[in-house]
Amino acid sequence: MTRPTDLQPLNAPTPEVIAQFTNIVGPTNALVESGAQAAYLREWRDRYVGKTALVLRPGTVREVAEILSLANETRVGIVPQAGNTGLVGGQIPYEDGNDIVLSVARLSRVREMDATGQSITVEAGITLAHLQSIAEGAGRLFPLSLASEGTCQIGGNLATNAGGVNVLAYGNMRALTLGLEVVTAEGRIWSSLKTLKKDNTGYDLKDLFIGSEGTLGVITAASLRLFARPAEKATAFCALDNLDKVLEFFARAEVAAGPYLTAFEFISRAGMEIAVQHVEGARNPFHDIAPWSVLIEISSPEADGRAEAVMESFLSKAIESGIVADAAIANTIQHANDFWRVREEMSDAQKFEGGSIKHDISVAPAQIPDFIGRANAIVEKLCPGARPVPFGHFGDGNVHYNISQPRDMDKAAFLDKWEEIASAVHGLVADMGGSISAEHGIGRMKRADLVRYKSPVEMEMMRSIKHALDPNGIMNPGKVV
Repeated sequence: MTRPTDLQPLNAPTPEVIAQFTNIVGPTNALVESGAQAAYLREWRDRYVGKTALVLRPGTVREVAEILSLANETRVGIVPQAGNTGLVGGQIPYEDGNDIVLSVARLSRVREMDATGQSITVEAGITLAHLQSIAEGAGRLFPLSLASEGTCQIGGNLATNAGGVNVLAYGNMRALTLGLEVVTAEGRIWSSLKTLKKDNTGYDLKDLFIGSEGTLGVITAASLRLFARPAEKATAFCALDNLDKVLEFFARAEVAAGPYLTAFEFISRAGMEIAVQHVEGARNPFHDIAPWSVLIEISSPEADGRAEAVMESFLSKAIESGIVADAAIANTIQHANDFWRVREEMSDAQKFEGGSIKHDISVAPAQIPDFIGRANAIVEKLCPGARPVPFGHFGDGNVHYNISQPRDMDKAAFLDKWEEIASAVHGLVADMGGSISAEHGIGRMKRADLVRYKSPVEMEMMRSIKHALDPNGIMNPGKVV
């Protein structure tokens, strides 16, 4: 994929400029050999494979500031990167090799833990799993949970406003953030690592950088919200006959469990079949795979059996009324983990079915049945025999509308249809008032779509913000706007 032609002109880094960058971080942390760079240049699905003259691994905020100051002065593009788990190519440089990759991986310190005040301040390179572990050790919960949590880093989670399976109860990354430390495109350090729950003093600048995908500056640290750990959880797998019943089931779950409803994930029959076949240890809890499955979790702050009691009562009534065909409640922690493995590894398991065209969209939860029905019809018309594998976070309307190739079709030929199918699916989403990116971001993949579906006024405002904070256009050029 070539670099977009509508960007401000930038310079390729000269040997002299590369030497200056190297002096900032030291030769050990300035990677120039292709073997050392490889992990930073390839997106895990191999959709994007970039090139660079240099990968920089700064170890301090001051080094980040010096890098951006030099990049701004010499007009060299910088591609910020955290754990390299992004799915829209936002963290991968273009193939011309003119941009420099800036990895935040070495910025991995915990700066402050305030268990009483329920906050933690960490640097951008700490992995999500490590942060979860630190919070757990302090008797607290950091609720963001993603399939890639062992690898993804907090800087990337912030830059993409990550969501995951607990958004229903706790919100996405924006809702979990109290303050930020950011290095601007000009190399200035803005530190606002406040842990205040209320701060109504003008524009909330942190919200400009959360979800900006590295196009406005580099997030180097964040103050994040912690929560009391649930004392108990009840987890169940449920079988349902159709999506209209899933919608009614969700509405009843909200009433029955209230704020104790912490997850409500839905999976199509095709998704369950793929998981059972390809995910080690995965199994269908029922005799037959249902048209639709729901993974539901209810949490309680008290270890008094309340979560399980609510779950049992609620499911019993749902089965009696014919909404749920069958249900299985996890009776051990391992049993619950096995349920979650099916959901978390299902997307990766699609690799074994050949090519996969993936969409990360959102519509109102009440529109999910209509969206999937209409999208399936569109896909069948454009590619007969293609196999939709929809699943996702029903409670917040986020559908991962994935499509596996027809069994008898060449993989490359199927993937050549990506733009045609994605355009049609995104057009449907727009017609329904939804979003073409629920939690993965825009990156390289959806840059043209953003212009297509955002209003001219919205695009003008976004470009104005970009120009104001990055006047030379060095930050992640060719991504988002």
